[in-house]
Amino acid sequence: MDIDELRTFVEVADAKGISAAARRLGISKSIVSRRLARLEAELGVQLLARSTRGAALTEAGALFSEHAARVCAELDIAEETIRPEGDLRGRLRIAAPLSFGPTHLARVIADMARRHPRLHLDTSYSDRFVDLIAEGFDCAIRFGYLPNSNLLARRVGPLFGQLVASPDYIASHGQPETPCELVDHEALMQGTEAWLLTDGDETVSIHPRGRFKADNGTALVAAAVAGLGIAYLPDALTKAHLASGALVPVLTDYPPPQAGVYVVRPPGQHSSRKVRVLTEMLIECFEGP
Repeated sequence: MDIDELRTFVEVADAKGISAAARRLGISKSIVSRRLARLEAELGVQLLARSTRGAALTEAGALFSEHAARVCAELDIAEETIRPEGDLRGRLRIAAPLSFGPTHLARVIADMARRHPRLHLDTSYSDRFVDLIAEGFDCAIRFGYLPNSNLLARRVGPLFGQLVASPDYIASHGQPETPCELVDHEALMQGTEAWLLTDGDETVSIHPRGRFKADNGTALVAAAVAGLGIAYLPDALTKAHLASGALVPVLTDYPPPQAGVYVVRPPGQHSSRKVRVLTEMLIECFEGP
């Protein structure tokens, strides 16, 4: 049985369709269809029920997919076991934030590609919170505070942030003295998130309000510099503007609790060596000078 055909079928079953699987694999739908047809011919059973609306697993296909997925996973583990120090190969799909990715992560990912010339790296930069399992990502790099989920996470570095605003905004609206006063100010937000601040040993959760929202940290920095309100941002995005005086710190007696940089991956018994190597390189990057 051809392993490429088996892996293709597993990808189709996981992606719930030929088109989605083809996008994940980076090949055409016709190649996927041919591999599936050959696999069905070898097995002598129909694995997919095809229609004008797409393809769905047959009863036999659903049963076979469970065994096929385990076989492919065991082969991956076996290959990594006998070649633990060799070049990485295959494909690694990474989801990374647009606000930080190109400036803080891209060089690490590029260095990984340089060290492992047989590895195919596919990185999607977006501040959208992607579904790793549904969209076929091997891992994601996320900043901030992780929500509860079934994903497995490894912290690779710290993340510091603070509240900031422009001097013009403070001159016009005043300086808030306590976290509770933030509800009387224009907040620059990504959505309906809560802002976490520390008050001594306690963590205070504030639900601010504002008319300006953006799903990108760089856009929120621009809005803060323009005097539109108070923003809750990581130091990496505001450092230059604080140094120039375009932004000033707000509520410095109530700093946000330390956040983190994480590599998260779908649940499973085995973390691929590709993800482990990326994780180690990121730890080295964030721990460096």
